[in-house]
Amino acid sequence: MEGLSVVQANLKVYVDPSQSKNLSSAIFRELSALLFKYNDAFHGVLLAYNVHAPENKGRILPGVHPFIAVRLEAKLLVFSPKPDMLLEGKVVKVTEESIHVIVLGFSSAIITDEAIRNEFKYKTKHGQGLYVNRSNRRHVIKAGTMIRFVVKSMNEETLHIYGSLMPANTGSVKILEKFSEHMNTESVTINSTPKKRRSKEKYEVTTQITEHGSIVKDAPSQNHYDREIKKSRRS
Repeated sequence: MEGLSVVQANLKVYVDPSQSKNLSSAIFRELSALLFKYNDAFHGVLLAYNVHAPENKGRILPGVHPFIAVRLEAKLLVFSPKPDMLLEGKVVKVTEESIHVIVLGFSSAIITDEAIRNEFKYKTKHGQGLYVNRSNRRHVIKAGTMIRFVVKSMNEETLHIYGSLMPANTGSVKILEKFSEHMNTESVTINSTPKKRRSKEKYEVTTQITEHGSIVKDAPSQNHYDREIKKSRRS
């Protein structure tokens, strides 16, 4: 899935001097407060971090309210969806007007009926709403389905994503992966014989170049020369 990246960052954490006896815990507490929130400094949402406890105690910044400033090197997992990126999420609700999705277990997304391509038709089955593909009845989107969709925009304050199912490479992840595997298998089967033929032709041309020392196009075969010699003898 797109939108996920690992970032190496140099951080400066400010800790109250009263926490100096247990500085590591205070640092992790400050970093944990940043999780699952959009941060302009990271240009995305912090999902996880990996830092080593500092060897030094940092330095105290004087002032009315003094703090201990600690410099850290951290590895951050950041979620930063941008327009036209492909995301995956679990469908939690389907209505005729929209499809509601949860991405990575914390961010909500909505796909309105205007952003769903026409090959999907809304139906109800056993009181449950679902979208069925007109050309492939097995391609169904309902509550519990993992889908792949395109990002249209994102509200950074609410972490709400607006998505689209207009491109052909969007829909049920299970169906899309099966289709991709099928196409790859067909491609290997179709191209296996021509590849051998082309490699043989290249070998024959290379042989001619090696033997004659120059590139010969449509060079006559040895049988052709034999027939010409026999004709000349008969005459």
